[in-house]
Amino acid sequence: MIELTIPGRGALKLQHLVSDVNGTLAVDGVLTDGLAKRIASLRDRLTIHLLTADTHGRQSAIDQQLGLTATILKGGNEQERKRLYVEKLGADSVVAIGQGANDAGMLGIAALGICVMSAEGAATETLLASDIVVPNIFTAFDLLDKPLRILASLRK
Repeated sequence: MIELTIPGRGALKLQHLVSDVNGTLAVDGVLTDGLAKRIASLRDRLTIHLLTADTHGRQSAIDQQLGLTATILKGGNEQERKRLYVEKLGADSVVAIGQGANDAGMLGIAALGICVMSAEGAATETLLASDIVVPNIFTAFDLLDKPLRILASLRK
């Protein structure tokens, strides 16, 4: 768990990390170099959940690299399905990371929503739904490794 009290906002007690895959952790269906190690380093504090439409059909390879099994969302309405997933976990215990329009709902209800700029860009809707915007996925993980950075960005 990651615990942090943010002046003007209150306490965060994060137990789950819910992340989009394509555009966030992977580009063109290929996991970004160095991410497997970074994700593994968070597993002692957060339960990791991956949500994807598997746009490039390579999720099984990414699952193997990470030692995780993603939830594959097929059939449309991905934004609502991702939001409901976070809601079922208990949104107040979730940090959500994404960049696509289908991530806006989950970032908006999560206790902490992080929008990642990526090679695919970031949807304006998702940017506006997030609490923090970072230049890349490694910076997002740095925030979780050093949570006082979150405090510095969000305190009022």
